Amino acid sequence: MTLSTFAAGQPAMPGVDTAYRPGICNIGPEEIRRRRRAGHIGLVATFVVLAVLIAVGAPPLTRLLVALPAAAAASGYLQAWFKFCAGFGSMGVFNFGPLGETHQVVDDEARALDRSKARRIGLASFGIGVTVGLLAVLLPV
Repeated sequence: MTLSTFAAGQPAMPGVDTAYRPGICNIGPEEIRRRRRAGHIGLVATFVVLAVLIAVGAPPLTRLLVALPAAAAASGYLQAWFKFCAGFGSMGVFNFGPLGETHQVVDDEARALDRSKARRIGLASFGIGVTVGLLAVLLPV
């Protein structure tokens, strides 16, 4: 089986980061920038939420709330780093063109690889978020 049989509407270009590779790469430069931007926004939100909670004297356990924006930041950064959109992987699509344009993954094996990668990114993001939340709880203020 060749890479070109994995995707509909997109020729395979082995060794180039501008082609769909099952479980490895499913987004191009514009989508990567979007994920990185989401990471930046999540990171800023994490610090803002933590600062507000500290400023209002919220109980330490309340600082677990920072886990949510921290997980969102981690998700954005991980997806940009891996050049892989977890949402696209779950839906069985990819995009190397303009934002909003997707192509269907037609091979069942490729879709399974994409779903697996999407789950790993989701679990890693969750783990990072929880870790940041726990660190915020333990923060001496």
